[in-house]
Amino acid sequence: MRKHLLLFISMLIVSGFGLSEGYAQTNGTLTFTFNQPQPTSPSGTKNVIAVWIEDGSGTFIKTKMRYWGNGTNDHLPTWVTKSAQNVTDATTGATRTSSTNPTAFGSKTITWDGKNVNGTSNGTTVTDGTYKVWIESSWQTSVASNTHNDIISFTFTKGPSTVHLTPTGDTYFNTITLDWVPATTSVSELNLNQSVIVYPNPTSDFIHIDFQQSYAECKISLVNSLGQTVYEEKPTQMNAGNKSIDVSHLAKGIYFVNIQAKDQIAKYKVMVK
Repeated sequence: MRKHLLLFISMLIVSGFGLSEGYAQTNGTLTFTFNQPQPTSPSGTKNVIAVWIEDGSGTFIKTKMRYWGNGTNDHLPTWVTKSAQNVTDATTGATRTSSTNPTAFGSKTITWDGKNVNGTSNGTTVTDGTYKVWIESSWQTSVASNTHNDIISFTFTKGPSTVHLTPTGDTYFNTITLDWVPATTSVSELNLNQSVIVYPNPTSDFIHIDFQQSYAECKISLVNSLGQTVYEEKPTQMNAGNKSIDVSHLAKGIYFVNIQAKDQIAKYKVMVK
């Protein structure tokens, strides 16, 4: 039972739930499929549309689809603001109609390789964590400038675990599926993440640090969001097992658990509530 619990906690930490910064960068592929029925209220036969990726803080990552024309390029205002019209590695074209491929409405699919634009189509694999797929669409020729008919987003977690989601859409988008499939290998800058587990998160009484192996030299510190050290310990020997830190007396907020064992460093973010 304990083994399964630790494995579950470890997966949460590696996926970004417990890390203060992006250490794990899992390679993989997101497949995102959606259906857009031809709208009737308001009605339309042509469509301009953009699909893009943002991280959990709202930072633009990459455009995956952008269709518009010279007379309709003012109807994707949110995408323009977010992306600065970056279409690197995106599928692009003119306003969609019933005779174009893809058509104005119906089912569409995009794939994302987990990378940002970084000046090239190859880009860099982004940090594991929460991401959003956004769709912005406009189909009314009479709609005012710099407006759209609909915008919607869908959240998923990029990490070492496979994700399959079928979220609910809205009036204009349905039959949504998101599938994140990690590759067999990942890039990690966190040397200790396989041998140290920090839990629970959030917590109100204790932070538990589970060492999967012993370290002859180990330093543990707890730092608040202002950069102030509120706990520090420099044991000469850290044996395999559990180390607990009492945080019940601390103010609510974000804290960082820093662990250093010789030349290996790990940093975890924990919410004290």
